[in-house]
Amino acid sequence: MKLNHTKRLFLFLSISIFTLIFSEKTMAQQKTQIVRLAKIQVDPAQLDKYNAALKLQMETAVRLEHGVLTYYAVADKTNPAHITILEIYADTAAYKLHIETPHFKKYKEAVQHIVTALELVDVTLIGAATKPAM
Repeated sequence: MKLNHTKRLFLFLSISIFTLIFSEKTMAQQKTQIVRLAKIQVDPAQLDKYNAALKLQMETAVRLEHGVLTYYAVADKTNPAHITILEIYADTAAYKLHIETPHFKKYKEAVQHIVTALELVDVTLIGAATKPAM
């Protein structure tokens, strides 16, 4: 199908406007997001129990809560009891709702005697890049 000059111009402008609107919306959303690192130290003897509780809480939150956007949990290779979690919430309201959910409260109760140290660090997302799932 060949497009004449007017139709090509219209298509180009439509795509450009859509891209601009989407980019501005994305930038505005990033400004209101809560991005946090949770640095956690766990009792090494109870690491498996902690990891199971964490995975259940993360999966439940992402599945049930619209405002929970991202969870990544990683363990230090040399000391797996040192865990860092990247959490991204749509906004402050989403975070406040999250910490009041039954699944989060269940997680906190399950790990209260397993976590030996917790540091929450609010950070600013500079950028993100991911490959689409194949």
